[in-house]
Amino acid sequence: MMTDHDLMTEALAEARQGLDEGGLPIGSVLYDPASDAIVARGHNLRVQTGDPTAHAEVVCIRNAGRRRDWPTLTLVSTLSPCIMCTGTSLLYRIPRVVVGENENFMGAEDLFRDRGVELVVLDDERCIETMRAFVAEHADLWNEDIGV
Repeated sequence: MMTDHDLMTEALAEARQGLDEGGLPIGSVLYDPASDAIVARGHNLRVQTGDPTAHAEVVCIRNAGRRRDWPTLTLVSTLSPCIMCTGTSLLYRIPRVVVGENENFMGAEDLFRDRGVELVVLDDERCIETMRAFVAEHADLWNEDIGV
């Protein structure tokens, strides 16, 4: 079985791809523990596509397509999900969310807890440092969206 740290490594690969494309280094994967498989991947495409809703978690969920097993899946994100991404996860009744870090940005984690979602924050140093460096070097891009 893939561990939360294995899954975070995969989400970080997505984040790096976003950064390489000129976007924000935030990545996400959707994991099915029943098959021990990643069923979707995504990274923030807001800058690349001009779509303000193209956050990593939303892109990942879109890439998963139509499914009926949402309540069995785990969403993994390198950064604490914003209120939009949290709402999308709640809409599809995803019961478990793994977050790489919430030091650089604290999302709507209280909403997950209020709705009974299992929330795991890894405090992953790789995620913290990736986001810290990005915000320092690209404050304009960060503040364009949810950074302010």
